[in-house]
Amino acid sequence: MNETVPARYDYPALRDFAASLFGAAGLDAEKAENIAEILVEADLMGHSTHGLALAPWYLDAIKSGAMTLDGEPEILSDRGACVLWNGRRLPGTWLTAKAVDLAVERVATYGTVTVSISESWHIGALAAYLPRATDKGYMVMLACSTPTTSGVAPYGGSRPLFTPNPYAAGIPTDADPILLDISASITTLNKAKQLFRAGESFTQPWVMDVEGNPTTDPAAVVNGGGSLLPVGGLDHGHKGYSMALLVEALTQGLGGFGRSDHPSGTSVSVFLQVIDPTAFGGREQFTKQTTWLADSCRSNPPRPGTDRVRVPGDRALATKREALRRGVPLEAAITNSLRPYIDQFGLSLPEPVTSQDR
Repeated sequence: MNETVPARYDYPALRDFAASLFGAAGLDAEKAENIAEILVEADLMGHSTHGLALAPWYLDAIKSGAMTLDGEPEILSDRGACVLWNGRRLPGTWLTAKAVDLAVERVATYGTVTVSISESWHIGALAAYLPRATDKGYMVMLACSTPTTSGVAPYGGSRPLFTPNPYAAGIPTDADPILLDISASITTLNKAKQLFRAGESFTQPWVMDVEGNPTTDPAAVVNGGGSLLPVGGLDHGHKGYSMALLVEALTQGLGGFGRSDHPSGTSVSVFLQVIDPTAFGGREQFTKQTTWLADSCRSNPPRPGTDRVRVPGDRALATKREALRRGVPLEAAITNSLRPYIDQFGLSLPEPVTSQDR
């Protein structure tokens, strides 16, 4: 097999393998299956930096105790439509999926349901959770921040303060949902580390060195004390900066725990809100508007050099359909990073799919 072409794996087999891996490491079946589902869903959607590439880090956290393995989140407040949990650093994918499912269960009663989680462990790709609500006709918004990590300086500053602070939203239409997954910085810490390990540079000056000078060198961020630039860059970075402030208020502010408490380790703050359109103008009127909007965007004449206008989520859902049909692509670097754990637990990676067009 040509090693420059990622091998493809049957989705159910890959998901079951990942669940076995996390189960062998010490998680109960429910949590192991959940982490496997969310990570492989990210790979299905093409978010490979947040898929099984994260598995070695997760497995090491299970072994070291950085991730709490047992128990439930602590319920700090529950007013029906407003819920606050302390996640106790339980698996963040499990906590977030559990929160979405709770909100979906209650939203027909309350119209909107908001869940805030403090002290979660890592939650993976935000886009992976959105279909849990949009498939049922609900709108969903999800954001997170990591008060134990800094990588983005406030606009006009040079010292890292925020994390990229991703914000995602799922918007139902009469066809595919609109799926947003954006962040307050131009690029991510994971991307900087990936380029640094490969000895490569950014294509544009998307980062700053420790003195605040723009550069394409990822080393400025990885080990030089520099910063990722906020969305908008040097001239319009107030836009990304404002988004970072909003996400920190929604996640750490509403959660009542954050940077001012000086936490350490991996501690993620999460904001989730699910909205039932029937509590407002009605589901048919909602999707009438969102479908018209999505269709109008796609039919907009493309500018020179662009084949067509896409709506957020189009590429991810097309990638997912292809992966379900042809197999989930995994780079050799990812499967190689899993090899020590596979050997340790006496497991076997599924055989790659031989046909590239099943």
